[in-house]
Amino acid sequence: MQAESLPYLSAEFLDRLTISTSEVVDEIERQIIGQRQGEVWCAPKAVVRPGDDRYIMATLGVATEPPLLATKSLVVNPRNAQRGLATLNSIVTLLDAETGLPLAVVDGNWVTEKRTAGLSAVAARRLARPDSASVAFIGCGVQARGHLEVLADLFPLREIRAFSRGKASRDAFCRMAETRGLTAMSCDNAKAAVEGADIVVTTVTLVPEPTPFLDARWLKAGVFVTMTDLALPWLPESMAVFDRIVIDDLAQEAQVSKPMVKSELVAGDLTGLVGGDVPGRQGAGERTAFAFRGIAVGDLALAGLAFVRAKAVGALGA
Repeated sequence: MQAESLPYLSAEFLDRLTISTSEVVDEIERQIIGQRQGEVWCAPKAVVRPGDDRYIMATLGVATEPPLLATKSLVVNPRNAQRGLATLNSIVTLLDAETGLPLAVVDGNWVTEKRTAGLSAVAARRLARPDSASVAFIGCGVQARGHLEVLADLFPLREIRAFSRGKASRDAFCRMAETRGLTAMSCDNAKAAVEGADIVVTTVTLVPEPTPFLDARWLKAGVFVTMTDLALPWLPESMAVFDRIVIDDLAQEAQVSKPMVKSELVAGDLTGLVGGDVPGRQGAGERTAFAFRGIAVGDLALAGLAFVRAKAVGALGA
């Protein structure tokens, strides 16, 4: 296939593939297990911060089945709002892992939304109470919407509580939840949102870097928290409240200068959790958390899943 004829899998096209939550979570878990078995290889994510509020990142992952090399390039720029553009924009390029020939370009925003919620779901399967009925969202943007869809598929949810700096986005998010038959509460402060919630999802924007304002001591016994934002919004001195904190990748975390969580509080990573080396929830009253930067295996799994599905429906030719 020549580069000039590469297919582009847009978000609209990918949505029409109707990939289910269980398929997303199962594929991420399959590729995580593949890493343990020496059939998947991923590099730590690369990050560049030019010092002007931009956050630029890339991931690289290679799978044996399907035989794909996936690279994601992403730029977060808060100034995009003034241009009428999304704050985050990205693409994933897929190559044949054997030959290196280009196969497709995939909408990276779709991949990022689905894989982030999917990684949270992998952890939630093992760390959240199965009877979780209420979710608090701190941050009500794209990632919150993705998490709402996934968590509503996995748990018997009845209500959500939402807090964000922008009331318009918070109200829009509540309306979305109500279309799913959930009771939605728009909260004026973060404490009111998280107190009493069974699950808490924090998706606070990383640029500019947030000042910590969330206190884990507000959380009830039995809660599960997923922190997609490097745990930056959480007061570091309150993190010892958690009985078990899992991060996404111990090896990746060892290479960064500022860890998300103090190492003595970390029980292990997602690979250990999926593989059984790290125990999941041990009791109904445990406070558990998953903090993550994002790992290449998630992007690889989602882009590969979309590519295989697109081929199956004949969208990529023979």
